[in-house]
Amino acid sequence: MPSPRSSRDPYQVLGVAASASAAELKAAYRALVKQHHPDAGGDEHRILELNAAWEVLGDAERRAEHDRLHRRSSQAQTRAARTATAQAARGDAELLAWLQQVYAPIDRLLAQVINPFPAQLRALSADPYDDQLMEAFCGFLEQSQAKLEKVETLYRSLAAPASAQGFSLSLYHCLSQVQDALTELERYTMGYVDGYLRDGREMLREAKQRRSRLHDERRRLEI
Repeated sequence: MPSPRSSRDPYQVLGVAASASAAELKAAYRALVKQHHPDAGGDEHRILELNAAWEVLGDAERRAEHDRLHRRSSQAQTRAARTATAQAARGDAELLAWLQQVYAPIDRLLAQVINPFPAQLRALSADPYDDQLMEAFCGFLEQSQAKLEKVETLYRSLAAPASAQGFSLSLYHCLSQVQDALTELERYTMGYVDGYLRDGREMLREAKQRRSRLHDERRRLEI
């Protein structure tokens, strides 16, 4: 009955290097068979494994075929590992470029709109019907709109890599909420409808929270 094939490499089974000579292979095989023979209290399964290894390495043609296939498999594994490493490095480079060129400047611009708003609102609240105070508040809104236009241009300038798609979507929601807030606040300046002011203020409050969560997500990105 033929010996079952071993899942282990036959060189490992016999405990020899792939460069071993035929004499070294034979000596190793004989020594191991003697050591593990059932008559000497050895393991029958171990003997079957040794016999299977010897069937491959003890025949010159089968050994050459095994070595050729092993080299091909090793080369394929090496190429796959190199490809995976190169893809990972390229992915990291793309993510870093997007974070530096898109996210970072957008985050700074959003901060320039979100953070000064409470002070601007407090100044206007002293007397919303004062022309100078309203003019200053409108000036803040105009500057904020200009910053939002830059944000939108930056967002479209470079697509987010696959590893940051979810993060990019969260960023888009944040900037959209800021834009909606500015629209509500501009409506307030046109007719003094308190509902517009209240909605705009609440939207900017939520946008500030979104921006904070984005900072947390940024720290979790693997780079």
